[in-house]
Amino acid sequence: MKRLFTLVSAVILSVLTGYTSQAQGIVGQDSSRRVITTAVPFLTITPDARAGGMADVGAATSPDANSIYWNPAKLVFIENNIGFSLSYTPWLGKIINDMSITYLSGYYKFSKEQAVAMSMRYFDLGEIFFTNEQGGDEGQFNPREFSFDAAYSRMLTQNLSIGVAGRYIHSNLTGSFSSGGVEAKPGNSIAADIAVFYDKDLLLSGSNSNLALAAVISNIGSKLTYSDESNKDFIPTNLRLGGAFTTNLDPYNKLTFGVDLNKLMVPSPQLDSAQSDKSLLSGMFGSFGDAEDGFSEELKEVTVSAGAEYWYNNTFAARVGYFFESEDKGNRKYLTLGLGFRYQVFGIDFAYLVPKEQEHPLAETLRFTLLFNFDKGSKDEESVVD
Repeated sequence: MKRLFTLVSAVILSVLTGYTSQAQGIVGQDSSRRVITTAVPFLTITPDARAGGMADVGAATSPDANSIYWNPAKLVFIENNIGFSLSYTPWLGKIINDMSITYLSGYYKFSKEQAVAMSMRYFDLGEIFFTNEQGGDEGQFNPREFSFDAAYSRMLTQNLSIGVAGRYIHSNLTGSFSSGGVEAKPGNSIAADIAVFYDKDLLLSGSNSNLALAAVISNIGSKLTYSDESNKDFIPTNLRLGGAFTTNLDPYNKLTFGVDLNKLMVPSPQLDSAQSDKSLLSGMFGSFGDAEDGFSEELKEVTVSAGAEYWYNNTFAARVGYFFESEDKGNRKYLTLGLGFRYQVFGIDFAYLVPKEQEHPLAETLRFTLLFNFDKGSKDEESVVD
């Protein structure tokens, strides 16, 4: 579907100049000098409807096939032995009708204490038409980005696990389109995730409860360029800390409360230097103390996701959540709602986003997820964990 060139010109400009501050608005952030920007921000978009219904809470919630995205260390705690999930999100549907995100993931437990998973994420930006300064037709192109992941999860004790994931990233935003003598090309990168997960059953006031804690550093990887080696951008390396508390109100009713804190481990916006001047490690470790306004600005770079999930008889679910981001760092604030259903091996989730700001590009964002989980017999006898 043809759209106005002004909508995508920010993306084209960001590709050819190496700056992504304007293009970041495509994923819901406001354009501001205080906003942290990276290449391939599609990696930070919530892919599944369950977490989407809880305002992007997913680090420490109960594991499922989408755990490879949120926390690969959780995979080994999945009750089933094999399963997969397919998610679909029409992106920015309020203003564009041909942009979408598709996510496919699957896992396999080959013992009680070990699991592997794979996933694919595909971001279709729809068809765009290029024009020159005089409004002349310069052709058309369908920008697209994708990533492939593979993960391994290992149980260290009955309550503690670790996980790692590897990722290949490809981003092609302009095809062969070039401007100002700069030749554009697709960007490629490789990255890794490292994660830890703690899960503990509790007995509180006579009811069975569970406490889970998690820490994940995702997208630790090489910088990406759309032009030449002298013009590179960081990918969205991210620190996620999460906690979830679940209580069984009675044999049929269960309630979970979860909180995730996220901080991009990339350089804060600087007036006198560019991100490309820093290496991967210096950018990551320096990201906790490089904000121009000091610690107060560093705190503003932390986003907060809080959500709740209610289950009836492990069959019907209702979810609600709230996402908060500082006004100086993007100003995303939104409420989310979600529903879920499970029957035997089949599951379906749905999520709906309601932004605080009227006429926001993220308004009415919908997410849909199908899940399938299968048992292949107990793995308990194969465990060597005490």
